Amino acid sequence: MLELREMIWAGVLVGVAISVLVTLSLAFFRAQMGPTVFDRILALNMFGTKTVLLICVIAFWSGRTDFLDLALLFSLMSFIGMVAVLRFTTVGNFKGDQLP
Repeated sequence: MLELREMIWAGVLVGVAISVLVTLSLAFFRAQMGPTVFDRILALNMFGTKTVLLICVIAFWSGRTDFLDLALLFSLMSFIGMVAVLRFTTVGNFKGDQLP
């Protein structure tokens, strides 16, 4: 009975990983084909979020909780990167100037 439960969980995790990889590829396609800069930024933000989700799925699958620390670090870096990119697209520099 326990073996059947483990096989079901493995199948579910493989299905989740495949669906996350499909959405990652769709986000990458949207980042390439987006008509505006903000569409591309939104797609890259979604790419970062799905990457964090994939790291969490791998951590759950392998039973290694240290991957969750990596996922948290990646999400913080993605957030700071998105703030920097948005500031650069709206203001045009990273100086201490005020927003228009």
